[in-house]
Amino acid sequence: MATGKLIVASNRGPYVVRGRSRVRSIGGLVSALEPSLRASGGVWVAWSGGHTTIEGTDDTEAGYRWREVHLSAEEVSGYYHGFANRALWPLCHYFLEKCDFRKDYWETYVRVNRKFAAEIQATLADDDIIWVHDYHLALVPHFLRPVLTHQRLGFFWHIPFPPRDFFQVLPWAGEILRGMLGSDLVGFHSPAYVDNFLSCVQDLPGVRVDRERLRVEYGRRRVLVHAFPVGIDCGYFRALVNRGDVAPAAARLRRVLGVDQLGLAVDRLDYSKGIPERLHALELFWERYPEYQGRVSVIQIAVPSRTQVDAYRTLRRKVEEAVGRVNGRFSDDQWLPVYYFCRAFSQEELAVYYASADVALVTPLRDGLNLVAKEYVASRTDGRGVLVLSRFAGAAEELKEALLVNPYDLDDMVAKIHAAFEMPVAEQMRRMRALQERVRRYDISWWMGSFLGTLLDGQVIRQPRVPAQLSWVVGSKRTGAADRGLEALN
Repeated sequence: MATGKLIVASNRGPYVVRGRSRVRSIGGLVSALEPSLRASGGVWVAWSGGHTTIEGTDDTEAGYRWREVHLSAEEVSGYYHGFANRALWPLCHYFLEKCDFRKDYWETYVRVNRKFAAEIQATLADDDIIWVHDYHLALVPHFLRPVLTHQRLGFFWHIPFPPRDFFQVLPWAGEILRGMLGSDLVGFHSPAYVDNFLSCVQDLPGVRVDRERLRVEYGRRRVLVHAFPVGIDCGYFRALVNRGDVAPAAARLRRVLGVDQLGLAVDRLDYSKGIPERLHALELFWERYPEYQGRVSVIQIAVPSRTQVDAYRTLRRKVEEAVGRVNGRFSDDQWLPVYYFCRAFSQEELAVYYASADVALVTPLRDGLNLVAKEYVASRTDGRGVLVLSRFAGAAEELKEALLVNPYDLDDMVAKIHAAFEMPVAEQMRRMRALQERVRRYDISWWMGSFLGTLLDGQVIRQPRVPAQLSWVVGSKRTGAADRGLEALN
């Protein structure tokens, strides 16, 4: 089948608003999708991250069109800070105690989703491909469905999808599910999330779930539901680490810190990432294994996020108090256990830290996938290094050679941290080879090609290939899936 242009819709997109100016955004989703948008003459529909109204909805500077969805301060408060981040986000990460199911939040969410759908409809032509992203826009497929003719519509949910008993707590669970079922294809990172979603939709009237074929019969339509774990641009991360200035900078960092081994944790400052729990485990590690005092330091990078939400401000205080406690208890004139940075880092800066770290600690309490784990693996050009990975990160289903850990179990955390720093080089290299092969094979091109190919073919593409009809994906030169994975969505 011939295809028209690609239309991408996401909460954040290629531009952000700062004051009265528009600034280009560099993010994983932006870098991954821009070449295909450019090659297909596509359109990106997104909010700019502010609530100012800047003239000019279309922009061709990037080689494709950008249509900004203008949101008022009230809409930003209710849709984004409210329903998306005080209801759906904590619910899907299993934090029911943090949920705030206010009706006015929901009503604003509905209104903003209608705005996105109207903006997409305004640019729609026959045979276009529409790709809607994430929990912010779950109702958009439902609002678009009545106007679609030959177009194909895919939806990708980037965060965990919780079990039925959790999701049913949401007063508008049925509306969210029906919204997503307006798609032709619904994608998740993990088969477990697919199973949770199918368990939820089977309760809807007029729905039949076919688990064997991974599809839902809804009305007169069939909706495919499948797992497509997001990959990274491995070549980009390799190229970063192989730059001439990275190895000297990494050696200089190790020399300045003056330790035998170095651990690294890179997180957005979010309560789902398990930072306080990790710091507690590290405190017990140095307590139980005092021979590592003075020999092992850990760098904790925490990128500020959603600072207008009370829970995030509280978390920052809690993390900073924990860092102070650990350092106050163990540090001396020559050694600091935890180096804490609360700011954003460019991918170029992170390359130095990835190259320096003997152990990466990726231990969220719950995570849709976690691209930091894959970035670390791709960046280890010497074949060494140990990944300690939470069982509750979606990436754990792929990266089984990591040291998998339960971040709620302090004894398990301490044991795995100790095992990581004790692991022989031969064992490190055996595990890392397997991890790197999988990360290379299922990269960002595989993700895009498999999702869009499945959307067009109407059947699941299980092998990592790009279908012929997606000629504007094949051979497109990507700029690199950089700067914090898919943070642009959130």
